[in-house]
Amino acid sequence: MTDERQFSSRTAAKNPAIARHGRLKRHSVWRSIAKITASVVAVALVSGSAVAAYAAWDLASTAQPTVSLGNASVLEGVPDVGAMEGGVNVLVIGSDSREGQGDAFGDPTEETAVLNDVTMLLHISEDHSHVEVISFPRDMFVDVPACTDPEDPTGDPLYEQYGVKINSVLDYGGMACVVKTVEQLTGVTIPFAGVVQFLGVAGLSEAVGGVSVCIAEPIEDEHTDLYLPAGNVELAGMQALQFLRTRHGVGDGSDLGRISNQQVFLSALTRKLQEGGTLSDPVALFGIAKAALANMQLSDTLVNPTTMVSIAVAMKDVDLSKIAFIQYPTASVEGGVEPAYSADIVNQALQQDIPVVFDPTADEASFASASDPSAVPADPNAAAEVPAEEVPVEEAPVEEAPAEEAPAADPAAPAPAPTAEALPSDVTGQTAADTRCSAGRTLEDQ
Repeated sequence: MTDERQFSSRTAAKNPAIARHGRLKRHSVWRSIAKITASVVAVALVSGSAVAAYAAWDLASTAQPTVSLGNASVLEGVPDVGAMEGGVNVLVIGSDSREGQGDAFGDPTEETAVLNDVTMLLHISEDHSHVEVISFPRDMFVDVPACTDPEDPTGDPLYEQYGVKINSVLDYGGMACVVKTVEQLTGVTIPFAGVVQFLGVAGLSEAVGGVSVCIAEPIEDEHTDLYLPAGNVELAGMQALQFLRTRHGVGDGSDLGRISNQQVFLSALTRKLQEGGTLSDPVALFGIAKAALANMQLSDTLVNPTTMVSIAVAMKDVDLSKIAFIQYPTASVEGGVEPAYSADIVNQALQQDIPVVFDPTADEASFASASDPSAVPADPNAAAEVPAEEVPVEEAPVEEAPAEEAPAADPAAPAPAPTAEALPSDVTGQTAADTRCSAGRTLEDQ
């Protein structure tokens, strides 16, 4: 990951010459502990379980300080038991900050940054029938709205910015500003968010027990010290982090290639959580919630473990073919990329809460994934043969009653809502049902 920061503004006179860094305000951890304890102890009193009371204390003692996104009012009346009702939007932010990460990723005093090099939006539909996960390229130019200054929340807001790279927003205005930027970009409200650093990703991958991914060609990346053979490889801990970080070792070596590689991992993770029964296992969900509390900085709307469990349970029965991992469509411009025309189609699908369907030819444009070579393709030329003893006997035709004529359509009636949004061929990605392989690169190819 690079330490690149580019800021530009049409209101340059308003914007100070020295960038204001996005250090997040450290809200009282005791307030978060009180909320968590009250919620889970209430469940313990109802169930009579001393284990639940211990779990409340254990989770609460793990929690990090939270961040207010300023839009918690949209959650009023949302229950915290069972699957969360209605639609859900969560923004997951991966920071390349070396602060508190030791020296495994370089000198934290010399090579640190506060860049959101990973920005992903999880959207669960209102009826929990489909899910979309949108990945926004780090080098995509966006406009940033005026944001609350995380260093002085009651003071003057940070001024809006125009045409800056999205990965600079976390440094400029913190987690809440990244959320506001993606809300403005997509047109949907995002009440939940979390920021995770390098070691946090490793910890979360351990919490789910590792993930098995398919690799089409060997991956060799001296930048992340990742060397993996072709085949199915089990990834957890630091190796999972290296796989998610690698750019030079997959596809064409670009950030867009890295997104495709991450989608290979995320789709495999989704299959494991759903098919393995994790989303129906309270003990497993407790472990994942604890790992999230320990390894992520969460919005104050998400720090309650029952909320995290409710969101997870909402995905329990979604068909894998209806879970789409989408790379936000962009077009190349000088110095980076910008949203393409097709981005409006993705935005409309999110706003209208309808599922998406990938164009089959879009796979050809995928940067860092390939079809699973172990999959046996169906032979389109093979005719279905019926054994002689099973050849059906021709029966006398049965006279059918004339079909009733369908009533004429009312021209004044509104058109039916679309059942799915067909994405253009420049929108790449995959569903969780698609078993794809990481397209590795060796050092000779770099």
